[in-house]
Amino acid sequence: MSDWPQGWTDDDQPRGDRYGRGSGSASPEGARVMPHVRRPASGAPQGPPQPRGGGHDAYRDGYNEGQIYRGSGQAPPPHRPGPPPPGRGPYDGDDGPRPPKRWGRRIGYSVLALVLALVVIATGTYFWANSNLNREVDLASVEDRPESGKGTNYLIVGSDSREGLSDEQKQDLSTGSAEGKRTDTMILLHVGDNGSTMVSLPRDSWVTIPEFTGSVSGNRIPAQQQKLNAAFAIEGPELLVRTVEYNTGVHIDHYVEIGFGGFANVVDALGGVEMCFDQAIKDEKSGADFAEGCHTLNGSESLAFNRQRYQEAEGDLGRTKNQQKFLGAISSQAGSPATVLNPFRLYPTLSATTDALIVDQDLSLWGLGQMFLAMRGAHQMNIPVANPGYATDKGSAVLWDMEQTELLMNQIINDEKVTVGVRD
Repeated sequence: MSDWPQGWTDDDQPRGDRYGRGSGSASPEGARVMPHVRRPASGAPQGPPQPRGGGHDAYRDGYNEGQIYRGSGQAPPPHRPGPPPPGRGPYDGDDGPRPPKRWGRRIGYSVLALVLALVVIATGTYFWANSNLNREVDLASVEDRPESGKGTNYLIVGSDSREGLSDEQKQDLSTGSAEGKRTDTMILLHVGDNGSTMVSLPRDSWVTIPEFTGSVSGNRIPAQQQKLNAAFAIEGPELLVRTVEYNTGVHIDHYVEIGFGGFANVVDALGGVEMCFDQAIKDEKSGADFAEGCHTLNGSESLAFNRQRYQEAEGDLGRTKNQQKFLGAISSQAGSPATVLNPFRLYPTLSATTDALIVDQDLSLWGLGQMFLAMRGAHQMNIPVANPGYATDKGSAVLWDMEQTELLMNQIINDEKVTVGVRD
């Protein structure tokens, strides 16, 4: 008996509508798996019925994500993109700009590391050089010292000591072979708020050497009239300081001494010192032989220039002017960027300087550096002189103008602007 309405046959039914109504064949249909549909909880809002075919297949989407959402009334979770593939930028299709590289921070760390390294090197260099200073002079042993004034006073001494020089070096430097140690150069350097002043004290100055008990020999030195350099020859730096203080009234804060060989080594470590001459200089005893004009003097040439005096119209007074001029030049070169910023020149210069100098026990490398800086722009002058050829039982001497000398020393003690005999 047919189930179709009257007049219908199986052939008249569309093939697509046979699903669930028979296959139109006498053979039984195969088993079919129907999707499981969860029944919504009571009271929950129900969405519109999901179509069985066509359009978006939520079943397959849910299956790919590991869940089945068909008929649940819930939307699938939003799509979350993964990280962009390496090498892609913000304009290559990824979902956002990459984090900026922190170049500023890297540069800052590099600069900080460089600054710290320079600080460590500079600190180490300072303590190394400071520890190498030859602090042999005990100013505490000097008797009856004047009160300290304003500013700082250095006594700079150039000795003719040949100590440590070989016969060949003595010949090269034209020093001769005299034994012992005398002084050719004595300069009082005052550093204060009103500038710096260099006052040369001629070695033949006629002065009073006061009573003194030698700190090394223990001998009691009687008071006597002598040339100034005799104090150095009799009892060394301490008696020289005592004599300068006694005759000037100026308290000496620091003592700095350099010998022939050390002087030449410092100049050579600096690479020479440039000097300009208004006229030719020739002195057989010192070995000086320079044409008119500018020259870069090496160590032995510098020593010859500073020692020569016989062709100077003022003799020893002329030599002191040359020595002050040279000290200003060497100080400028030692403190120049070409020396300070060049380790291949700085370290040899520091080494040669600390080896060459003899200083007092309280002088630090910092104080020594201040001394060199002060010499660059200092006023240069000789002690006021009344008679450069004063006759004595010790030979011709230099007699000071005591009235002008007293005025000058009072200006130095009180750190006033020096107006007496200033030579720029």
